[in-house]
Amino acid sequence: MTRTRALFDLPDGVTYLDGNSLGPLPKAARDRVARTVTDEWGTQLIGGWNEVGWMDQPARLGDRIAPLIGAATGSVVVGETLSIRMFQCLAAALSLRPDRHMILSDTGNFPSDLYVAQGLISTLGQPHSLCTVAPQDVEAALGPHVAVLMLTEVDYRTGRRHDMARLTRAAHDAGAVVIWDLAHSTGAVPVDLTACGAEFAAGCTYKYLNGGPGAPAFLYARPDVSGDIAPVLAGWLGHAAPFAFDPAFAPAPGVARFRVGTPPVLQMAALEAALDVFDTVDISDLHARACALADRLAAGFQRACPDLRRLTPRAPEARGSQISFTHPDGYALVQALISQGVIGDFRAPDILRFGIAPLYNTQADIDTAIEAFAHIIANRLWDDPAYRRRKAVT
Repeated sequence: MTRTRALFDLPDGVTYLDGNSLGPLPKAARDRVARTVTDEWGTQLIGGWNEVGWMDQPARLGDRIAPLIGAATGSVVVGETLSIRMFQCLAAALSLRPDRHMILSDTGNFPSDLYVAQGLISTLGQPHSLCTVAPQDVEAALGPHVAVLMLTEVDYRTGRRHDMARLTRAAHDAGAVVIWDLAHSTGAVPVDLTACGAEFAAGCTYKYLNGGPGAPAFLYARPDVSGDIAPVLAGWLGHAAPFAFDPAFAPAPGVARFRVGTPPVLQMAALEAALDVFDTVDISDLHARACALADRLAAGFQRACPDLRRLTPRAPEARGSQISFTHPDGYALVQALISQGVIGDFRAPDILRFGIAPLYNTQADIDTAIEAFAHIIANRLWDDPAYRRRKAVT
């Protein structure tokens, strides 16, 4: 998509296939943050909270994200980190099923979500528990003992995608509450939370939404349940009247009660600008194009290296917008690619992972990556010891 690619600040000589980890800089975000610093913070000072709407950012941005996840206006709030948002969702979901005590997830879930569950369980004590099963066994594991089904829709390692509608329906039939982590879904694949009926969801904004490093997360609460929740992590700005400074918490209406701390104004300014591009594109079209580009990359990589094993499913409805492979020398191969200007990433123990974002990735990018990979394989460049030394961030 040449039209949208021009909206991003992409370094010369770099083929960027890591937008599933951190999206590139939108040109408009650079200008928007500069204006926030100079024209808002610099001249308005504390008046910016009222005069330029800083305090309204969490709701305003939530309403911008809502159409991307099939959510109603007023059901999404932005702020905090994804781990905090998952903690809030999980605590809220458990409160809706006080007679049940099992959290069901899968072995492909992002570890942070599992850590959140483990930490919350440790504060609740027995008889709460966390059960993880293989992704394909989730539906069979549902039963009258399950309080909450907590899943990441798109597996961060393999790109495998759960059937959100089917599993949500099955969980509800079993009497469970459902939480979806949309970190690798939002801005990449079509999502319809309203249609599937899930009670809660959360996601980050620094991957396919291109909000920048440390960009805030979002939380979705189904409108008919949000008013029943007394948040376990209750913050000042989730109060119905925060500037009354009442020492007792009284929750704000609806999803606003999940607000916690002061909005990160500069990060939200970047995100606000980054979201503009999604006003002009269709997510279904983006995902279809991403699948085609990913398949092209897979074919080229596997021609060059038959030992490379594809992990990502082939059916579009069963995958996100990334392509993943396994190889015993996966880390060294990724580092060798980076040295050639093709940026992907690695996930332990042996996974090469490439995010495909047609907002800025083109067929030419894919062909450049294939050419670089073939050169690395033909010349055994990954054998260089420098490519085997693990960095702190992989």
